[in-house]
Amino acid sequence: MRLIQVADAVRYARMTTDELRAAFLVDSLFEPGRVSLAYIDLDRTVVGSAVPLAQPLTLEADLDLRATYFTERRELGVLNIGEAGAVEANGHCYELANLDALYVGRGNEKVVFSSHDAAAPAEFYLLSYPAHAAYPTARIDSRAIEPAVLGSGATANHRKITRLIHLDGVRSSQLVMGFTQLSEGSVWNTMPPHTHMRRSEVYLYFNLAPADRVVHLMGPAHETRHIVVADKQVVISPGWSIHAGVGTSSYTFCWGMGGENQLYSDMDPLAIADLR
Repeated sequence: MRLIQVADAVRYARMTTDELRAAFLVDSLFEPGRVSLAYIDLDRTVVGSAVPLAQPLTLEADLDLRATYFTERRELGVLNIGEAGAVEANGHCYELANLDALYVGRGNEKVVFSSHDAAAPAEFYLLSYPAHAAYPTARIDSRAIEPAVLGSGATANHRKITRLIHLDGVRSSQLVMGFTQLSEGSVWNTMPPHTHMRRSEVYLYFNLAPADRVVHLMGPAHETRHIVVADKQVVISPGWSIHAGVGTSSYTFCWGMGGENQLYSDMDPLAIADLR
């Protein structure tokens, strides 16, 4: 499991491109036939992936977690961004099609991932935070959720937001999770920008063609930087940082948060004119 120590707002301002990428980007996920994990010291976040082929993959507790099993003290959100597959949690099997999700509560000793077709595998994105309480494991059919439609083509940010794990849906201890789909011709996300010191956030960008990129904007409003992100890469966003981006084409991203509260509306808005 890769260990990532995120820089603070003071050190961040002096970092080179390579240093920024090392501290805020997870770029080595979704390896066929493997479970890949990264432990982030910010809010004790774990991001990862599982891409099972002919054989199922079991989610193990890395030694750095000092746990008997992965969800001994944690909860887990799973989003399938690939083809059809299944997740088994404590003997119960949950079928997940593309963009379906699963919430796995604390106390599930065995979590196993499988694909229906090794030639067209499922690609499971994993997001986990410590959990102070146990909530029921629940499958989430994203097609049954009415998305919020925001933005417009005129501002190149027409998008659909689907909330998966949140206070008014599938409940969790602290994890909040969903995804945003940009319409064709729209390329901007989270603009005007905001911060939320009560929660950190991670973005997984996907559905990008190999030649396309997202220029992810981060940092305090008065001193922004950018990270160029490819398909299936994750950007870490501390509470003091904006998290916005513009792509060379439309794309989808999964957003997930953990921290002080679970209020989706808890944001500190910033004016575009204040960005530097």
